[in-house]
Amino acid sequence: MRLTPRRVVALGPLVVLVLAAGLLGSAWHTSASRVTSSPAGGSAPLAAAHSLPLQQLAGERIVYAYAGLRPPSSLLNAIRAGQAAGVIFFSNNIASPSQIRGVIAQLQRASLASPLHTRLLMMTDQEGGEVRRLPGAPALSEKQIGESPHGVTLARSAGDGAGRNLGSVGINVNLAPVLDVYRQAGNFIDEFGRSYSSSAASVAALGGAFISSQQRTGVAATAKHFPGLGAASRGQNTDLGPVTLRLSTSTLRSVDESPYRAALAAGVKLVMTSWAVYPALDPHRPAGLSPLVIGGELRGRLGFHGVTITDGIDAGAVTPFGSLARRSVLAAAAGADLILCAATNPAANSPSIGSTVLHAITSALSGNQLSRSAAQKAADRVLALRSQT
Repeated sequence: MRLTPRRVVALGPLVVLVLAAGLLGSAWHTSASRVTSSPAGGSAPLAAAHSLPLQQLAGERIVYAYAGLRPPSSLLNAIRAGQAAGVIFFSNNIASPSQIRGVIAQLQRASLASPLHTRLLMMTDQEGGEVRRLPGAPALSEKQIGESPHGVTLARSAGDGAGRNLGSVGINVNLAPVLDVYRQAGNFIDEFGRSYSSSAASVAALGGAFISSQQRTGVAATAKHFPGLGAASRGQNTDLGPVTLRLSTSTLRSVDESPYRAALAAGVKLVMTSWAVYPALDPHRPAGLSPLVIGGELRGRLGFHGVTITDGIDAGAVTPFGSLARRSVLAAAAGADLILCAATNPAANSPSIGSTVLHAITSALSGNQLSRSAAQKAADRVLALRSQT
């Protein structure tokens, strides 16, 4: 997710991070054939995407959002119908750990009662420092970690802390770490301490350490924002409008994309794409709407086989590309496995955004505007990740 001032969560003075030896949480389960609990207490095999009705196939792309502390009945109905892959939580959804734990349990019960009998992806932004939706770890920002002589140790501790904290309430996907390599102090990504370093090698080492440590707790990590927002100036905010980053292919690959090699080596489960335009890769479309970026750079050149996810589909950077329905179809056609159906202003979040996207993708599949084969492969990746939670 992008960060505008209204999204910053002030959690008081940063506490000193205390490092303690101890065992990491349960190992990450990597088998895509793992079974999930059924409502009756038995087990149900992982659903096969090729057998899903069109609305459920489209639903495997939808990450819903809502405003307030209680999930609306429309969201619960969509989940029970098997038309949801996940839910994202913002600060206005969380009053306390016990409150959000109860909400997540309610949503998961609805999902286990759906035709798929599979748990949802429950996600939030828990980067560290000022960007935390849930109180607690990780206390340090990426920048503070990057400035420390003990950065790798701190990054490992932050990943473990984030995983344990999120896992304790049932959140199984963290939309972190940020792998952007910032160019100037105080620029868009450095303003709130969201980048580890201006050195690609340092970002790679620290991001890889965070990912490995967090995923050992069973919480999936998300490397973002591919291919990189580190060159964006302070005023270049994709939430608010179009952003073009005129970097050479050589710079993009040697600097901005470099940390993603370490992330892939660490086994990162998801990659979030940026909404900026990179003319060297695709002069016409933002990365998250570009098959040249997702299919060519991320999957083809770097060899990523995990789940791809968009940033918020309501961002100002993509509104010039048409209606919400059209943007969603473009994202799916470009190779986005998951579409984050969230508003730029979290107070405006509503399941209706996800419903609009669901109907648009269902219609595009029915009318052969989207490849059913590609949709099934995307759903297979998402269902495999859901089965691991």
